[in-house]
Amino acid sequence: MEKQGTLLVVDDNRNILTTVSILLKDTFQTVITISNPNLIPAKLRDEKPDVVLLDMNFSSGINNGNEGLYWLREIMRIKPQTQVVLFTAYADIQLAVKGIKEGAADFIVKPFDNEKMIKTLMEARSRNPRKTAELKSGGMFWGDSNAMQELRLMVEKVAPTDANILITGENGTGKEVLANEIHRWSNRSKAKMLPIDMGAITETLFESELFGYVKGAFTDAKADRPGKFELAEGGTLFLDEIGNLSYALQAKLLTVLQRRSIVRVGGSARIPIDVRLICATNKDLKEMVQTGEFREDLLYRINTIHLHLPPLRQRREDIAPLACLFLKKYGGIYNKENLSLGEDAERKLKEMPWYGNIRELEHAVEKAVILSDGPQIHGEDIEGSDIHSNEPLKTAQTLDEMEQQLIEKTIQECEGNLSVVASRLGISRQTLYNKIKRYGL
Repeated sequence: MEKQGTLLVVDDNRNILTTVSILLKDTFQTVITISNPNLIPAKLRDEKPDVVLLDMNFSSGINNGNEGLYWLREIMRIKPQTQVVLFTAYADIQLAVKGIKEGAADFIVKPFDNEKMIKTLMEARSRNPRKTAELKSGGMFWGDSNAMQELRLMVEKVAPTDANILITGENGTGKEVLANEIHRWSNRSKAKMLPIDMGAITETLFESELFGYVKGAFTDAKADRPGKFELAEGGTLFLDEIGNLSYALQAKLLTVLQRRSIVRVGGSARIPIDVRLICATNKDLKEMVQTGEFREDLLYRINTIHLHLPPLRQRREDIAPLACLFLKKYGGIYNKENLSLGEDAERKLKEMPWYGNIRELEHAVEKAVILSDGPQIHGEDIEGSDIHSNEPLKTAQTLDEMEQQLIEKTIQECEGNLSVVASRLGISRQTLYNKIKRYGL
């Protein structure tokens, strides 16, 4: 059996701690034991256990299980994704049921059966939302890097709130995936999350798309139609590429956020809205404020919490695990399920710059899977994008100039195929068209 995950065992009986540690050392990658429950918060923060095996009683002479329930609640409060298995010497079904109702994954009764304990804990491990989400196509992968673990801690704190969030990061770092994860962990998870590419909405359609319109507002308005704000009622509205919004449209968005209501195009009735706003951009909005391209008051509105996704090249310890997930995904799609990464492939993956970040890595692994002939992916099978690796771009003085030159270079390399250009650059076709128009290409 492959060792996986981290287990925290909390029990005041040191003999039990030793026994459990020996029993499970070949099942879990890491087994941590403590006898003092007051150390639980620190261990949750520092060790990030996937499963906690929690004794129900710690004080001498007290056997009602209330101490265990207290620490169960604390674990659920501090790290709600952690799976807790209750450990009790008393086969009290009512207590176990109460614990499960309050968030416990399962319970184990002392004296315990070795095989049953292993099975119970591994089942709990498999239900950890962090791990299951990582294995889902498009799910958030947190990895082991310090930067991503710090980000995860922040997300766990802010996701249950209604605070507006601004996500920044380069193309391909997974900003929309993170937005989905925040929504999934929020109190609004049962409602919709609607994504909107702000770079793809023209100025003429902005108000009708976001605010809706009434019958007769314009020629084709043959019936009332709600906008995105109404459709996301009670849920989350994700505004991607917020930095591409024109100055005039920024003012309209700000008005809605200030008033917490919208007016449909052609209508007069003010409709209250209840949405959680998450915005994302790969641009430096503070710099855009300084240059007069972005409203400072709007930035304050959308930037209650700022989350930054680091580029893949700054968290190289996450590259190989990510590649393995993509290998499993595309191995299943292309009926090559037993593929593995060779040492030379893993070494090459860690050395490459990955300017296109996770999106580029995924495409590279998919290509390697398609072209592979044997059971293993080797270094020569791994190819990254050549957008950044050929002759360097001409010296550019501003970010706009760099972007313009990169678009020009990519259009040439793709022989004018704008769909391929947009895919390489990690943007929508409409966003690409807007940029081509902007730069006069």
